[in-house]
Amino acid sequence: MNVLVVNCGSSSLKYQLIDSDSEAVLAKGLCERIGIDGRLVYQKTGLDKEITEAAMPTHKQAIQMVLDALVNEKTGAIKSLSEIDAVGHRVVHGGEKFASSIVLTPEVLKAIEECNDLAPLHNPANLIGIDACKELMPDVPMVGVFDTAFHQTMPKKAFLYGLPYEYYEKYKVRRYGFHGTSHSFVSKRTAEFLGMDLKNSKIIVAHLGNGASISAVLNGECVDTSMGLTPLEGLVMGTRSGDIDPAIMEFIAKKENLDIEGVMNVLNKKSGVQGLSKLSSDFRDLEAAANEGNELAIGAIDVFCYRVAKYIGAYVAAMNGVDAIAFTAGIGENTTIVRAKVLEYLGYLGITVDAQANEVHGEEKVISTADSKVKVCVIPTNEELAIARETVALVK
Repeated sequence: MNVLVVNCGSSSLKYQLIDSDSEAVLAKGLCERIGIDGRLVYQKTGLDKEITEAAMPTHKQAIQMVLDALVNEKTGAIKSLSEIDAVGHRVVHGGEKFASSIVLTPEVLKAIEECNDLAPLHNPANLIGIDACKELMPDVPMVGVFDTAFHQTMPKKAFLYGLPYEYYEKYKVRRYGFHGTSHSFVSKRTAEFLGMDLKNSKIIVAHLGNGASISAVLNGECVDTSMGLTPLEGLVMGTRSGDIDPAIMEFIAKKENLDIEGVMNVLNKKSGVQGLSKLSSDFRDLEAAANEGNELAIGAIDVFCYRVAKYIGAYVAAMNGVDAIAFTAGIGENTTIVRAKVLEYLGYLGITVDAQANEVHGEEKVISTADSKVKVCVIPTNEELAIARETVALVK
């Protein structure tokens, strides 16, 4: 069956059409600047990208343009919209309501809307995309796949904050974690790739991209993860601060005359390696600058790697051991220096890096030496395929 995977943001929309039988991508692309001026990128597999500048006042028009491109006589991936058998939607926050993917009914959509307070930038946009698809394809089954669902197996000792318990009771303030679709996919693929029994394994997944998070996966279930109520907690990231002393917010607010919104803007958009380096959130830029001797770029990379190594060490303790560590996402899959620097801290685990193998970019590969006590590998993530698989499982 053919599954259209949709990942809807406030002014953008990514999509892939996947043949679930062969798991081949038939076409993919994105819509940008929705509500501004509009730009469609479309690529049928095997052909060049097509870029169309066109007005997209709303997500409905954007999705209509995607559907028109998919059935285009010359470059369309399918002949008719009847060949789309299901749509899988990425939904960022499912709160405690959703521990797994679910077919989207009016009742489910209402429950997702009730989670909007937990993800005010993402969930409303996700719902807009769902509504637009339902309007244009009313008879096609739709499935919601949640970023937070995989982490719902965390025990209370891992997800509760040291705050008055009433805030959890009244407002559900707790650690939820994100990138769950990626962590789920990569942990399963790691076990498969290394010939391990997932149900008897201790795997740490390091999803390192502009947004970055780490998870501890015990016997196939997440028992801890670094992101929290929001994606701001945990690692130092591209533009996010990660863990800080909360009192810094008051201190900076007074010094810089900022309100809460201003401080949160600093923590989310002006911090991380971009803030530390005064240069960029892109590790390609940082690595190039570091190679030229830029001290701030070198320092930003060091801070990032140190925080990753500390979280990995914490999760080794949480699971009382580790069998495998998997690097994934943009930085994890492609940045040799980051993997090498992180693993320098983990010699106590009996890990030795195979420097030649560690030159890998975007491919599955073991990068630890044969005599290492813990296997370390690079496993490219594929969230779209994971969403397609979840969708098929529910509608087939």
